[in-house]
Amino acid sequence: MRILIDTQAFIWFVENDKQLPVNIKKELEDSGNSILISIASLWEMTIKMSLDKLQLSCGIEEMIDRIYQNGFEILPILPFHIIKLSELGYFHRDPFDRIIISQSIYEDIQVVSSDRIFDEYGVRRKWNK
Repeated sequence: MRILIDTQAFIWFVENDKQLPVNIKKELEDSGNSILISIASLWEMTIKMSLDKLQLSCGIEEMIDRIYQNGFEILPILPFHIIKLSELGYFHRDPFDRIIISQSIYEDIQVVSSDRIFDEYGVRRKWNK
């Protein structure tokens, strides 16, 4: 199964944060699943770290290494994702989440996110406690 993981869920996964539901963690660890993380998530983490709005146990280079160590793939932002983004309603103001939403819709893949506003866009959001 292909799964797109949002920024917060990725951070909780690599930081082993208990806020990530156990069943979600197991799916992310399942080598039978193809886990994607948007390049937008790396951009978001970098910006928030530089503004001191995000504290992580390591720098962005190590976070990128953790993507590959876990067998995840980076999903680039493609022109088709931007076109889909231009068609989205304006329910959510966060530009990083909006591109992740558009990627999820365009790629027709589930997204792991605790953010319920994603549901306003009709994405297949995965988050169970």
